[in-house]
Amino acid sequence: MNVPTANRPPARRTLLLAAAVGVLAGLGGFTFRYAEGLSYFSTEPRACANCHIMRPQYDSWQKASHHTVATCVDCHLPQAFIPKYLAKATNGWHHSKGFTLQDFAEPIQIKPGNSSILQENCLRCHADAVHRMVAGARTDHDAVTCVHCHATVGHGERAGLGGALRPEELPTATAPRKGNTP
Repeated sequence: MNVPTANRPPARRTLLLAAAVGVLAGLGGFTFRYAEGLSYFSTEPRACANCHIMRPQYDSWQKASHHTVATCVDCHLPQAFIPKYLAKATNGWHHSKGFTLQDFAEPIQIKPGNSSILQENCLRCHADAVHRMVAGARTDHDAVTCVHCHATVGHGERAGLGGALRPEELPTATAPRKGNTP
């Protein structure tokens, strides 16, 4: 069956469309391979350190108290299949965009949505120990989070992680007082 020539796209337009799709597919494939994209489908913590910016978090996790019982995905992703992969896709998009355009905060900081995932995972794993403490609202914007007091549990010593130090965490200055100088 012959298609009338009036309904066929011009050969030049078809060729340009094929070339554009090929270039995009080639760049996408190269980027995915270069960024070790398949590793992000695993639960291996080393995948989180593929980007040099996450290296301090990976190194500090190795020194943390939860190192032997929890990996990155145990704390930072939902447990259910669909929410887990939606969070992975969303984080992957934000990380790749941020690292490509260099438009992320330094030191890198957890966003509110990921912070609530982290909080839910803390409460899930430690439900027996904390169920009385968190019997009330857990998602209020001013609710105390587990990492407020346990900041070093997942990533060891703070080492600049998690944002600015609170005033009580700042080292005290030992400047000489006026009149006491020799």
